[in-house]
Amino acid sequence: MLRARSAAAISRLTRAGSRALLARSSPLQARLLTTDVSSAKFNTVYDRTLTPRSVSERLQPLDTFQRRHLGPSSTDVEHMLKSLGYSDLGEFISAVIPEQILVKRGLKVEPIRGYTEMQMIDRLQEIAKKNKVFRSFIGRGYYNTITPPVIKRNILEKPEWYTSYTPYQPEVSQGRLESLLNFQTVVSDLTGLPVANASLLDEATAAAEAMALSFSNSKKKKNVYVVDKDIHPQTLSVVKTRAIPLHVELVTLDLSSSEGVAELEKIKSSICGVLVQYPGSSGSITDYSLLNKISEITHSNKGLFAVATDLLALTLLKPPSTFGADIALGSTQRFGVPMGYGGPHAGFFAVIQSLNRKIPGRIVGVSKDRLGDQALRLALQTREQHIKRDKATSNICTAQALLANMASNYAVYHGPQKLKGIAERVYGFTTILAGEVAKKHTIVNDKWFDTLSIKLEGVSADELLATAVEKYQINLFKVDDSTVSLSLDETVTEKDLSDLIELFTATEFSSSSIEAFPEFPSELTRTDTYLTNPVFNLHHSETAMLRYLHQLQSKDISLADSMISLGSCTMKLNGTVEMLPLSWPEFGSLHPFAPVNQAEGYAELVSELEADLADITGFSGTTLQPNSGAQGEFTGLKVIKAYLDSTGQSNRNICLIPVSAHGTNPASAAMANFKVVPVKCLANGSLDLNDLEAKISQHKDNLAAIMITYPSTYGLFEAGVKTAIDLVHAAGGQVYLDGANMNAQVGLTSPGDLGADVCHLNLHKTFAIPHGGGGPGVGPICVAEHLVPFLPRHDVTPVVGQTEKSIDAVSAAPYGSASILPISYSYIKLLGAEGLPFATSIAILNANYMMNRLKPYYDIAFVGSSAEFHFCGHEFILDLRSYKKDGLEAIDVAKRLQDYGFHPPTLAFPVPGTLMIEPTESENKQELDRFCDSLIQIKKEIDALVAGEPLGNVLKNAPHSMSDIVGSSDWETRGYTREQAAYPLDFLKKNKFWPSVARLDDTYGDLNLLCTCPSVEEVAAEN
Repeated sequence: MLRARSAAAISRLTRAGSRALLARSSPLQARLLTTDVSSAKFNTVYDRTLTPRSVSERLQPLDTFQRRHLGPSSTDVEHMLKSLGYSDLGEFISAVIPEQILVKRGLKVEPIRGYTEMQMIDRLQEIAKKNKVFRSFIGRGYYNTITPPVIKRNILEKPEWYTSYTPYQPEVSQGRLESLLNFQTVVSDLTGLPVANASLLDEATAAAEAMALSFSNSKKKKNVYVVDKDIHPQTLSVVKTRAIPLHVELVTLDLSSSEGVAELEKIKSSICGVLVQYPGSSGSITDYSLLNKISEITHSNKGLFAVATDLLALTLLKPPSTFGADIALGSTQRFGVPMGYGGPHAGFFAVIQSLNRKIPGRIVGVSKDRLGDQALRLALQTREQHIKRDKATSNICTAQALLANMASNYAVYHGPQKLKGIAERVYGFTTILAGEVAKKHTIVNDKWFDTLSIKLEGVSADELLATAVEKYQINLFKVDDSTVSLSLDETVTEKDLSDLIELFTATEFSSSSIEAFPEFPSELTRTDTYLTNPVFNLHHSETAMLRYLHQLQSKDISLADSMISLGSCTMKLNGTVEMLPLSWPEFGSLHPFAPVNQAEGYAELVSELEADLADITGFSGTTLQPNSGAQGEFTGLKVIKAYLDSTGQSNRNICLIPVSAHGTNPASAAMANFKVVPVKCLANGSLDLNDLEAKISQHKDNLAAIMITYPSTYGLFEAGVKTAIDLVHAAGGQVYLDGANMNAQVGLTSPGDLGADVCHLNLHKTFAIPHGGGGPGVGPICVAEHLVPFLPRHDVTPVVGQTEKSIDAVSAAPYGSASILPISYSYIKLLGAEGLPFATSIAILNANYMMNRLKPYYDIAFVGSSAEFHFCGHEFILDLRSYKKDGLEAIDVAKRLQDYGFHPPTLAFPVPGTLMIEPTESENKQELDRFCDSLIQIKKEIDALVAGEPLGNVLKNAPHSMSDIVGSSDWETRGYTREQAAYPLDFLKKNKFWPSVARLDDTYGDLNLLCTCPSVEEVAAEN
């Protein structure tokens, strides 16, 4: 284990080096001074065969990516422009974006014209070969695992799983909801706690949430949080990051000793909670007498007892519930999810019943649909930041749904007996190794599951680590100069065991000398049953598992079915060529704490991606550590706070946020301990500059920052944004530009060009990482020169460019969700400097084309002949509020769109009673027209409802599941036919997606909260 990068590595890969990459220009680059988005240029970028070419150009490969990613053809673009009254794409863009905003600074992304698909694969393979995949026994929260091929092929590599959206529309999301309910059941059963969420970002984030929940539960009156010293170091770092803005004091004690527990007793009146690791980071398992005493002390003063734990260990170990834990948390990475140089992985979080409405993250609950049949939904959504804003329980965007689904189905595939067998094998190998190593060295921990800490005799830690790497290609963890630790896992083999014994003892070992395979100690063993639900005991053959996974995916709408036009979500193509490296071991099998010289491929990719993102945003530096958009917001605000503190301006604590902002903005500001002050918007959707001036004047001495989304959350290019930025700067504040709508900026304008100081990006929106049904995501921040020294560090593996001023880590791994970074890297490199601006331009064109088609039928919020705005940006809002008096709600239209085979647009955000539509650049004109035709047909149904005609009832009963169409007996009284319900347009007769349930009863689900699979008894009773 290498504790820090070598000086040579740092000199090669500093952020200064990244900036040098930006400045470096070839002769070809020098000619790209401004962005050209004319129709003529589009034709050459879209398809090189459409324009006259030289002999040398005709020799070039034709598997270009631009024509695969951009939906509309040249002919489509010409038609759409004509419908809007334009003949040239560049002229249209100039009409949409205000002159003072439209910078069109030429990008320096290389290659300028982009790689072809085969060239991209070659480049990725070139990078991958620079990563060395040695045998990792580093542990510390990250382990080798076997991803069952049936799960790898049918979830990780399956677009039906990875291109779906967060399951806010349950009628078309029952498959993922069932899988996530299984996930919650696995967590609940193994921890022994009754309520679990549907994942958090990672174990460290989950621990930070436990601290925040404990502090909140004390009504913020007790500000001491105790952490056991045997916690993973990366976890402690992230907890510290979250504790500082809350003014929570972290106290570290040795809670595996009587002395440490005695110290806890002395300070019990001031503590809000306690966190222990079980088993410990060193591998130790604390005596149950001490754990029970810790629980007793914590609860005696109404504190919360949290336990960071390992689900595989809990298949053998007594669960945290047996010694009074209120919270159990950890990572599900070793349930079939590759290490991926740190992520993404699904964190888990479970609580006692009384905390079920305070638990952070999304919860899947059991409810019923309109027909009275059982159905699943996201429960207790009123806790979320979309509604509670700065009062939310947490930033709910923190989820890892795709990885949670992999882990959940790993448990389904193996079942309880196989999981227990895997754990027993891991323990047995560890115990055999301990017995042999103890002949020459000292085993520090007297009890273990999979991890040994070893005090070395006659050799230093550095010497042993060097031998391990050079002779055996093995990585271990350096604890100190004379101590190492190692962790075994399900992949361990007899050869691994022999090599490790030889490494430590310099003697050969033969497995034939093993007299009996070790059994897990009975005094540590749990005696209850778990995972008894049928789903965990049925699908153990590959045939059964394949069919189960197919059954689940068939219930959900994904981009494989139709466009998903969710405003503010940018559901664009996740290109297959971009996704390929996800399954490559060179990216997936690296431990995040591996020596840096084994991860030179990642270092190169990270350096280039950081530089490209800085160029695109117009900034000087980038960090890729935040692994969600909301976490990026928090990181950006923490960086601003650190900068202000460093300049003697600690008093600045006011964050101005427009009332139209996404709910994560105020939630993130509250997490960073800023006081949120709202700024009004005008009736036309623009930021109210007069109110902004008034708020700045009122708070000028304490103004820290403003958070602005651009284009605005309403999808508008406001001309006054530069004025707003100048006003804030004049008062000494910093400007945070939310990058949620960056897909409307790339190559045309940028946060840096507008004068902002920091922005976050959603790589899972603008830069093509798939949404995964609710995660993973990456939320990097890009910053101006004066903020670069404050970008986050990492305590275990220092990141390139970190300084003494760097804030503490915000995620468990140094580069966050590193294994999905190749997706965004590939997206940028495939489109190139010339192609990226057309992704933006076509996204804007598609949105305006759709809006223009729908204008005769629907009101468009903030845009129109009498409004200040004549065009939308990359999204627009259908305003349905005028129909409320007639009994129609926006949700009725949203649910009816499901009958037409579409996932609804964003409902009731940012304006209640509306639908926000964002088509992205990846949809072709045929799909745009199909969606518009559907909404136009729905308008006829709305007219029928308004007129009191029976056909209007089709909206109130939508969506119509197949069981409703076939099995319901009330059709004669509905006033419309089965065909009108199921096939309102002819295309549906050839290609119909069926919602698997009828409309959900949200109220019933929240009043009757059930967040785990039904028990065997309940299933039997129902049958």
